[in-house]
Amino acid sequence: MDDHGHAHGTPASGPWWQSGKGRLTIACALALVAAYGIGLALPAAAATAFTIAMLVGLVPIARRAFAAARAGTPFSIETLMTVAAAGAVVIGATEEAAAVVLLFLVGELLEGVAAGKARDSIRALTSLMPKTARIETADGATREIPAERIAVGDVVVVRPGERIAADGLVIEGAGAVDEAPVTGESVPVVKETGASVYAGTVNGDGVLKVRVTAPAADNTIARIVRLVEEAQESKAPMERFIDRFARWYTPAVVVVALLVAVLPPLLAGAEWRDWIYKGLAVLLIGCPCALVISTPAAIAASLSSGARRGLLIKGGAALESLRDITAVAFDKTGTLTAGQPRVTGVTAFTGTDDDVLALAAGLEAQSSHPLARAILAAAEARGLALPRIEGGQAIGGKGVTGQHEGRGLFFGSAREAALRTTLAADVDVRLAQSHDAGETASVLIVDGAVAGIIALRDEPRADAAAGIARLKRAGIKAVMLTGDNMRAATAVGADLGIEVRAELLPADKARIVGEMQASGVRVAKVGDGINDAPALAAADIGIAMGGGSDVALETADAAILHGRVGDVAAMIDLSRRTMRNIHQNIALALGLKGVFLVTTLIGVTGLWPAILADTGATVLVTLNALRLLSGGPKAND
Repeated sequence: MDDHGHAHGTPASGPWWQSGKGRLTIACALALVAAYGIGLALPAAAATAFTIAMLVGLVPIARRAFAAARAGTPFSIETLMTVAAAGAVVIGATEEAAAVVLLFLVGELLEGVAAGKARDSIRALTSLMPKTARIETADGATREIPAERIAVGDVVVVRPGERIAADGLVIEGAGAVDEAPVTGESVPVVKETGASVYAGTVNGDGVLKVRVTAPAADNTIARIVRLVEEAQESKAPMERFIDRFARWYTPAVVVVALLVAVLPPLLAGAEWRDWIYKGLAVLLIGCPCALVISTPAAIAASLSSGARRGLLIKGGAALESLRDITAVAFDKTGTLTAGQPRVTGVTAFTGTDDDVLALAAGLEAQSSHPLARAILAAAEARGLALPRIEGGQAIGGKGVTGQHEGRGLFFGSAREAALRTTLAADVDVRLAQSHDAGETASVLIVDGAVAGIIALRDEPRADAAAGIARLKRAGIKAVMLTGDNMRAATAVGADLGIEVRAELLPADKARIVGEMQASGVRVAKVGDGINDAPALAAADIGIAMGGGSDVALETADAAILHGRVGDVAAMIDLSRRTMRNIHQNIALALGLKGVFLVTTLIGVTGLWPAILADTGATVLVTLNALRLLSGGPKAND
């Protein structure tokens, strides 16, 4: 039930005729048909028969009106409906009273069925989960267990044609996976060792062994459903305004209806019955239901539509703010690039290359950053044992520090390394070579001396250039904010056609976002790591990219689950289509009321069209909002 006492709930699960509202509507319709039959057979009993038919539907409505009044909402739509129907009986319009009650119930039923589609469309994702999973045991055999009992670290065996039962990483096998039900990606995606897979997707060919990375309660589908349901509880500014407006609007309608009913007879000697009838019609026309539902219906449909395409928006306020974005600031690594860098070279100045790589991997062992994962993968590929690091600590945007066997260690950016020690000429030469090649070079310092350099390269995402071009076509500026060195960042920026700001600390990124805002720009910040959190929080809208770190997801207002740069433009487009839809809904709701108000006052229409002005408008508004469920342009359009 909303602030105005009117229930917009979904019908009970199952066919609509098995729901409480469905049964009540059928009973009222049968009573009305019976009343028509009695009226034809016994005209003298027609008024009584229609009154009884009206009461079949009106009594439950009146009970809800009374409950709403006791809860502090005296001017609910049920109250207006009850007064209008009872008044119609008093002036002898019993047939119209019964028909109006039935139309009201039909409208409520249709509205509930339609509004339920928005929620069902997202809850239907849970049906994609298989009931059981086949896990590998310690002796190499397999056994079947309920999917909800899957634990992190289990190895799930997925045969061709089966749905994957958990989020995880492929550790053996290869195959084309159909991700359309979860990501909206129409073309199956080839998954090989090391690739991420999502619960609910379908393995097309080949046997996959997947190491589980998230419990059943926290897999991709569960998170989508949970976040969307939480987001739908968060009201947008437009929705809060409509609610405030309706609190004053509804009592004003009652006053206007009362004046319409009494002023013409009192001041001009007009017929009391005619003007009471018109006043009752004004009550029905003025019901605020269509107006109140115009915004939440569109937002619920939009949030559900976005979530099915991997676009998670944390509530109506964020959805509305996205419409006004005029600039998008991207992080580089893991956002514009694929987030799958590989080590391209290790240069040792003391000890061996393996010594340098092992120490760097030990320092990065607890990090989720893509560069850290690349270094750990390189160490694993060489079969290196990771040294035990004591006092490990991440320094946002700079690197990591720790100790090993009493020696102080630092591994991080060349810029930070230069502040900690003097870089010899041969070190500068090697750094320059890496930067010119578009590589990211990180420096290992042991007890104040440079021990080695590790070079990494991360290629741009396949859709990055097209995604940035799409933003530009929409009139939205794109800029890269990265802590990487200027040469490597410029090389990536030139490929993508994006403005570059490089060699930035997390505080610098937040400062630049603030400077952009001060110039009148509405900024969305897109990133995936801990070092993006300050800028994500400072931006008008923070968007976490891909799986992202928990800190980035917690700080952000929205998340792009599947790492497509083009989804940023798709998210903004979804917001703009939603706001257009809301404006259409408001215009439709108020426009129909205005038309029927005029036709009622001049005597062209009566009670039947009056209830259609509200219930009909409510259904039309809901159906218009549900158009958003069909989705919009794809990420790469």
